[in-house]
Amino acid sequence: MGLTAAQAPAARELLNADALQRTLHRIAHEIIEANANLDNVALVGIHTRGVSLAQRLRRLIQEFSGVEVALGTVDITFYRDDVQVRGGEAPLHPQPLVRATRLDFQLEGRTCVLVDDVLYTGRTIRAAIEALFDFGRPERVQLAVVVDRGHRELPIRPDYVGKNLPTARGERVQVELVEVDEIDRVLLIPEETQQ
Repeated sequence: MGLTAAQAPAARELLNADALQRTLHRIAHEIIEANANLDNVALVGIHTRGVSLAQRLRRLIQEFSGVEVALGTVDITFYRDDVQVRGGEAPLHPQPLVRATRLDFQLEGRTCVLVDDVLYTGRTIRAAIEALFDFGRPERVQLAVVVDRGHRELPIRPDYVGKNLPTARGERVQVELVEVDEIDRVLLIPEETQQ
């Protein structure tokens, strides 16, 4: 039997709004330092929170460097290895929400920085890379994440990390953003203990 809400262990705030803002400032500076020609850089946010993070990073990069980098979004729904969509028959599982992929620039010759909130197994990033390559062949693909929580199942390593956070598999890291959740913070949600 699970714990009641009153008995469940409380979520722990890892980053508040100010710490999250400092983290994004640092990532923006690192992207500027690592890419000599920002005119060839594009930030590509992975739906949902990666899009808001990419928009913020774009504003910060422009503020710090004077260059407005290209901005795109990618939906990985049909590239995931755990989504099962059946043609013409009733679905066996709840169907995913499909969002727009927008890449209004040529990928060839560009450095595309994929942006996401949490890096866990690496499967989301694999799907995002596959989706990206369906639209073209960027010169380089880099990865920026707010939190790297470990437990990789694929050989994927971020180029820009806000916080490395070793976690237990049962724990959950939740990035909340004003644009989506009406608050900026990063939470560590403990696993529910069974009685």
